[in-house]
Amino acid sequence: MEIIQHFQHYGLHLIAPGLIAYFFFRPNWKKTWVIMLLTMLVDLDHLMASPIFDPSRCSINFHPLHTYYAIGVYTALLIIPKMRIISVGLLFHMLTDYLDCLYLL
Repeated sequence: MEIIQHFQHYGLHLIAPGLIAYFFFRPNWKKTWVIMLLTMLVDLDHLMASPIFDPSRCSINFHPLHTYYAIGVYTALLIIPKMRIISVGLLFHMLTDYLDCLYLL
């Protein structure tokens, strides 16, 4: 089960944004994919936790940039056309992290 979780987590963080970029932002899909990969920098907030990585901890609503308030801001960014790709990347990142939380139930 753990191997499936890791494959799902890293596949969704790395490969799925490329597919989203390719199918929904095709004219500039490579640039879009890189921007979505850069949204993974949101995980820098994990450095504020002790321990930094805990497999039994749900990131959602624990780390500052993974709170429901932050997710609300990421959702609001969908309204701004120039921020839409970043917003999609951040929201997809939160979805991926949320799916990890389901393994903890």
